[in-house]
Amino acid sequence: MSADPEQPSSLDPDADDDSLLAECRVETFRAGGPGGQHQNTTDSGVRLTHLPTDISVTARESRSQHRNRKMALVRLRAALQDLARSEKPRIPTKVPKREKRERLEAKRRRSELKRRRGKPDLKD
Repeated sequence: MSADPEQPSSLDPDADDDSLLAECRVETFRAGGPGGQHQNTTDSGVRLTHLPTDISVTARESRSQHRNRKMALVRLRAALQDLARSEKPRIPTKVPKREKRERLEAKRRRSELKRRRGKPDLKD
């Protein structure tokens, strides 16, 4: 089981399929697509919705509901692991003085170019 009591047991990578399925709503539907009459007449598509996190995954590649359920469980585990992974905080770096000078010089050149592009003075 997971060390954190607040964390659902399904986020534990060693949790078995039954405990993960107990936390899910399992829906079956007609998969459609290629696969012939068998796939079009049986409810072989599987949608798993993890109730604690509201993550939903589907599997409809196979003509077998059992294979699709296993595939959906694999996808759900991957999604839960992505959710449990914490991102490292970004450490902002300082812009070097040389880079600041080059940016300002490029801005000056650009503004000078735009200034010269204007209409000529008609006062002369």
